[in-house]
Amino acid sequence: MSLAPRQLVFDFGRNLLRQINLLPRRPAAPLRPARAHLRRDPILEEVARVLVRQVGCRRLAAEVTVSWNPRMRTTAGLACYRTKQVLLNPKLVEISANEVQRTLRHELAHLVAQSRAGRRRVAAHGAEWLQACADLGIPDEKRCHDLPLKPRRLTRRFFYQCPECATVMARVRRVKSRVACLKCCRKHHGGKYHERFRFREIAGPGDQIAA
Repeated sequence: MSLAPRQLVFDFGRNLLRQINLLPRRPAAPLRPARAHLRRDPILEEVARVLVRQVGCRRLAAEVTVSWNPRMRTTAGLACYRTKQVLLNPKLVEISANEVQRTLRHELAHLVAQSRAGRRRVAAHGAEWLQACADLGIPDEKRCHDLPLKPRRLTRRFFYQCPECATVMARVRRVKSRVACLKCCRKHHGGKYHERFRFREIAGPGDQIAA
């Protein structure tokens, strides 16, 4: 990222903090170890913490981190509740500071929705997420963006199937964590994770899975 876009994001964060009239009450927590290609952004992290505190999620506010991920192509941002992490596409800076702010709130809404739900799983862009978006100041947010981000062709080489309903999902990279079928978890286990509905790796077209 060039100096000018970095300064743009820095100024945006500082101005937002001034607008909501709230400065950090204590020094920011030490930066956690991160993947080498990720770049933590202390200014946007403080913005995120302020926004999350304002909607009542104080514990989440103490844990959330914000990083730039230069490996993103068409994805504007991602949120991971397990690590309390928001990842943003650096190309957002080239579009506008407002787009950085909107995408940050979009991804924070995912974390806020799950934090409010506790152990109960929620739909990625369901009612809980929509309410979180409204609380964070983007009430008319859409689930998908229409930004001019250049796509990259990726081959989905890994396939997984739910043992209960036989739903198949395809992934570019091998799934390393335990992922269960949301439809079956909702139908049979109150929306909570259950090992019975965990996706199992299967052979893709022309492939064989070692026994």
